[in-house]
Parts: sequence; structure tokens; C-alpha cells
Amino acid sequence: MSIYDLPEFKISKISWSPEFLKSRIFWVVILIIVISSLSGFIAGIISGNYFLAKLKIPEVQKIIEKERTIEKEYVPATSQEQAIIEAYQEVSPAVVSIVITKNVPIIEEYYTEPFKEFEQFFGEPFNIKIPEYQQKGTEKQEVGGGTGFIVSQDGLILTNRHVVMDTDANYTVLTNDGQKFEAEVLARDPIQDLAIIKIKTKKPLEVVKLGDSDKLQVGQTVIAIGNVLGEFRNSVSVGVISGLGRTITASGGGLMETLEDVVQTDAAINKGNSGGPLLDLKGEVIGINTAMSVEGENIGFAIPINKAKRDIEQVKTSGKIVYPFLGVRYVLITENIQKENNLPVNYGAWIIKGDEGEPAITFGSAAEKAGLKENDIILEFAGEKITAENSLAKIITKYNPGDKVVLKILRDEKENNIQVILGERSE
Repeated sequence: MSIYDLPEFKISKISWSPEFLKSRIFWVVILIIVISSLSGFIAGIISGNYFLAKLKIPEVQKIIEKERTIEKEYVPATSQEQAIIEAYQEVSPAVVSIVITKNVPIIEEYYTEPFKEFEQFFGEPFNIKIPEYQQKGTEKQEVGGGTGFIVSQDGLILTNRHVVMDTDANYTVLTNDGQKFEAEVLARDPIQDLAIIKIKTKKPLEVVKLGDSDKLQVGQTVIAIGNVLGEFRNSVSVGVISGLGRTITASGGGLMETLEDVVQTDAAINKGNSGGPLLDLKGEVIGINTAMSVEGENIGFAIPINKAKRDIEQVKTSGKIVYPFLGVRYVLITENIQKENNLPVNYGAWIIKGDEGEPAITFGSAAEKAGLKENDIILEFAGEKITAENSLAKIITKYNPGDKVVLKILRDEKENNIQVILGERSE
């Protein structure tokens, strides 16, 4: 028997007999009625929203668009992720790409027939052609790229010295919003891998905030931004500080130098990142990305920002970068060097000449004027003990040309104090 055969059930009208009320069919019917009502209600809401959207009433449209935006807006999963996003958004307008262009020779290939004159003698062609090359003018080509960041609203940009080392090249700055500027190199740091360039602008530029690199800790999260491979502008990588106070020998572009007291990080630093900022989670610059290891993975180095603050201020006030100059060639003494050379102490700066005849004392320098001699050992500089960790080069950068300092030296196993007026070392 089907449901339609029941005597008390009619399609057009439900009969509410006591027996029917007690049956399961009654409750099934009630459930169907409730579901149908809810479905109609939901359909009404959906169609209502659709209808409102079609009306294109400005107020209604704003509400609908706001709801859609809220639904699509990404919500960071952690506070650290939020900090990284905010740091990038705040700093990226002040990070620039530096394009290096230069006039390079156009080389043309041509062929010569060196045995042409013998063809008549032998009565047959040799068909021997030798390729040769000759220059046919020059053309401007892009030869490299790097990164920099704006440190003053009038267009001062900090970068690496090796990025703008070529005095024959032209440098173009591309900002994050697509503007292009010709850049002038104002100063190259003679000691550190730093340089300051300038662009001319009619309106104030976005600048970075400089942090305090003396407060860095190993394990601290850092963010690197740069023109990766000279192609992917303002690329971001994230890592931690892997080490502090490192000493490395960096090379590239025909330049080789020893960098002391640099920051090591595992944030990816690639070709083109040079000169870009290394940030903390507050969005403050705490380093300038400088070098990477080609032998390992995720081993990069940055110059602490506190070392660059001096350069920035000097360029702002005098238009150049200068350092105090003592004028000695030395080797830092360690226990191994002491034993190998039978020296009386295991610390200090031992003044010696170079293997290729480089003098121990520079002619006309502050050291020569003060009476320093080859084989003297400088034990202290203005009261600071000179060690492998606290080198003479590191100590002297705290002073300015013209400063008077007292050196404690060891000569013929006797200690003496010598007063020196520091000279000037510029680019």
C-alpha cells in the first residue's frame, strides 16, 4: 500500500485525525513543511542580495564590496608574520634598485685569407679563411646591478662601494613606484664597503629608519630586501642572525678586502642584493647586505648599520668620507704568531714591512712624524688594548683626523708612550 492509499490522506488537504497525529507520517509531513519554509527563506535572502546588487545603489554597493573585501583579506597566522609584512610595507618604498651601464666595445668578426697570394703559384684555390676580430665603435650596455636605500628626503642613498666602484660607469636608480633617476656618486668609503650616491628629486622621498646594530642578538629574526639577480626588484627573504663580529675576506669586481665585525645571517643574499637593507622586525635597518659565501648555503654577511651612520653624517656635513690615518703596516699578534716569531707578547699590532717591499711606515704619515719604527709593537691605542678581537683598525675608526692620542708601544722589550696627531685618509 502506498501513502496515497491511506483513507485519511488527501493531496489538497490534510485531515488531522487522532490516528494520523499519532503516526510517523504526521511528523514527516511537519519536517517537510519546516524544511520547505527554511529553503524559501534562504532563497529569498540570496535573491534579495542579488536584487540589491543589481540595483547599483551606491550605499548598497559599498556595503557589498566591503563584505567581499573582508572575506578576501589575508589574515597573518602569527604575530611574527604580521611584523614581517608590516616591515616590508613600511620600508619597501625607500628601497631602490641600482642599474649599472657602461660604454662597451662592439666587437666585429671578419675573415682573412692568409694564403691567397699562393693560389696563383699552385694554380688552385686554398679556400682557407681565418676568423679575426676588430672593434667597431662602442654601445651602452647594462653591465650589473645592485640595491640601495634612501637615508634622506633630498635623495641620499646608501649602498655598497663595490656596487658603484667603476668610475667610468653610469648609475641609474629605479624606485619601487617605477620612477627612474640618474645618480651621482658622492663618496666611497676608503675603509668599509660602503658608498653614498645621490639623486635629484623635486619632492621629499620616503626614507628608512636606522636601528641600533650594537643591540643585535644571535637568533634574532631579520629581513633582507634587494634587487635579486638584478632582475627581481625588492625581493624579500627572511632568516636569523647566525653570528656577530665576523671577519671575512670578500672579493668581486676586481676588488678584494677584509671586512671586520660584520653580521652573519642565513637570510638569502644573492647577487644583486648588495647594498640592500637588513631589517629587524620593527622595520628598522640594522645592516647593509654585502657578501655571500659561494662555498656554503645560506651564509650571508652584512655591515652593521652603526658603522654607516658616521659616513652618512660626514657626507651631509662635508660632502666626503674621511678617516683618521696612522700610516703603519702591521700584523695582529696572536699566540701562534708570538711563538712563530719569538715575540715577547701575545697581543698588539706588530709593525712590519710587506713581502713585496711595502714599507712598514708610510712616508710623511702621522706614524713617521711621531717616531714610530719598524718592529715596534703597539700595545694600546688611547688606552684600549689591541687584540685580535679589538683590532687597531676597529679602534681607530672611533676617532677623527687631527685628534691627539697616546700610543703605548713596546720597543726593544721596553714600554714607551708616544703622542700622535692622526692624519686624514680619504677616498
